[in-house]
Amino acid sequence: MHEPSNDIERKLMLAAEEPASRPEFYTAIMASEIFVIGLTDSDGEGVKTITPGAKLSIMNWEKDDGVPVIPFFTSLEALQRSLKEESKFVALPARNFFELTLGSFLVLNPGSPYGKEFSPNEIQALLETGMNNAPQPRIVQEEEEVLLGQPANYPSEMVSALSTLLAKHPTVKAAYLCLMHHPSSAEKPSLVIGFEGADLAEAMKEAGSVAADTAPQGELVDFTVLTRGEPGISDYMFKSVKPFYERTWGAKLRSIFNSGRT
Repeated sequence: MHEPSNDIERKLMLAAEEPASRPEFYTAIMASEIFVIGLTDSDGEGVKTITPGAKLSIMNWEKDDGVPVIPFFTSLEALQRSLKEESKFVALPARNFFELTLGSFLVLNPGSPYGKEFSPNEIQALLETGMNNAPQPRIVQEEEEVLLGQPANYPSEMVSALSTLLAKHPTVKAAYLCLMHHPSSAEKPSLVIGFEGADLAEAMKEAGSVAADTAPQGELVDFTVLTRGEPGISDYMFKSVKPFYERTWGAKLRSIFNSGRT
């Protein structure tokens, strides 16, 4: 097996093995330079970095089912492993590449031990939020009656991945899980993750990406911020549900000491 050539490939390897590591990979890929098989209209040979206004022609491949995809690579070594003959290639920022190819299916590092396919929806979410899944906010316009309980089939994989992720976010005090159903509507029940803490936006954004990858197939997942003393779902969670994640004093102390290091 090929060893990772750089930090982004190490993060890709970890992301393939551990869902909780995927947000770090998405953050890294959005800030990285990638390689594509293609040509520009500027002079010269070898590795080329495109300049504003340059024309770029990118090679498309075809999957076994006939769907066209655009390959891209985290390193020159990964690109060379995929080629059967010499080809020209171009380096450019990943964000620029995603903007140029928006609407296409992409595949990262084909021919390497670790890779990933990206759908157009994932790329759109990456450009908008920095994660591969963009949450859809929902505002309750008026009071509605809901049924709250625990799921018969507990989403253990999702809960485990979220617990690992949330341990990296000191702003999250605890997280809870329940099943919510609106009896007055035809909507199927959804899993609800309740977060307790402060400054939760970044943690919830990353948790959305992890939940999208690990939730049971076909299950809807809603997020909410819990507030002690507030009626409704917050009251139910705090009084009737044991948190699946709770920040420990040991984790708090480690966070304090780590934040003080230079």
